[in-house]
Amino acid sequence: MKLLIRGGSVAAGYGAKKNYADILTERLEKKGVTVINRSRCKETSFDGVRTFHLDIGAFRPDMLLLHFGIDDAFGYVYRSEFQENIVRMVRLAREEFNPVVFLATSQTFDNPYDMDAVCLFYRSLQVVASDLSCVLIPIHFYWANHLLENRLTHGQLLQSDARYPNEHGHRVIAQAILASLNNFL
Repeated sequence: MKLLIRGGSVAAGYGAKKNYADILTERLEKKGVTVINRSRCKETSFDGVRTFHLDIGAFRPDMLLLHFGIDDAFGYVYRSEFQENIVRMVRLAREEFNPVVFLATSQTFDNPYDMDAVCLFYRSLQVVASDLSCVLIPIHFYWANHLLENRLTHGQLLQSDARYPNEHGHRVIAQAILASLNNFL
């Protein structure tokens, strides 16, 4: 069984020595799941559509995790364009190899303006998940809960640039994803 991750900087693990894809690889290979990470830093959902056949279609995964949004939000991609790009990738995947599709949000932000910006994209993911029967992984809920339960600040899970989780932040993301994937394994 194959799980393919396609996204931008967070999914690519920008600046982290050990990212969530590494953690998923360690945990899931014991269950017979091969994790393929085709994410790249600074890429938006437009890049995901443009490279679909090379990065996703060529591997024909059983499970597809699309993890775009942060680079889109901070890269001036319109929310409507983002939503349509996610829809296009989901439809292409379903037409070509019909995987279980997971759509993941990302972390919360301390800055309310940044949080407002990314929430527009998180809501788009909710809409697509509902309309196209995808599994939504609300990482931002897990993230906020982890902060509260452990009495942590945002800065303890992030690099100096709040767009990028540190290793602790990637562990939180991996836990959220594993909780959803376990229902399908």
